Amino acid sequence: MSELPQLKKDADGLVAAVIQDDATGDVLMVGYMDDEALRRTATEGRVTFWSRSRQEYWRKGDTSGNIQVPRSIAIDCDGDALLIRVDQTGPACHTGARSCFFTPVPVTVEDRS
Repeated sequence: MSELPQLKKDADGLVAAVIQDDATGDVLMVGYMDDEALRRTATEGRVTFWSRSRQEYWRKGDTSGNIQVPRSIAIDCDGDALLIRVDQTGPACHTGARSCFFTPVPVTVEDRS
């Protein structure tokens, strides 16, 4: 896979990858990818990320067994994020939760009707 010119990466060459369950539509997690992680994800059948803290590639599930098999990859309209739909085995979050998005934030919106 050659570099995608429409993909706008940050100063470190990374782009956010939103991971969504292909069957349910649930948003599972967000990770970061560079060109190599995206190439691996698109060609090797497992989602690969770049770890900003460890400065290395990692595949979801290599230690936990909770793998992500990519089903589709799309670039958003601004070119600054990816949406990767996956078949998820087990929980996606390192805490054991199905999704990393389980902490609610109160929303108080003034009624403007």
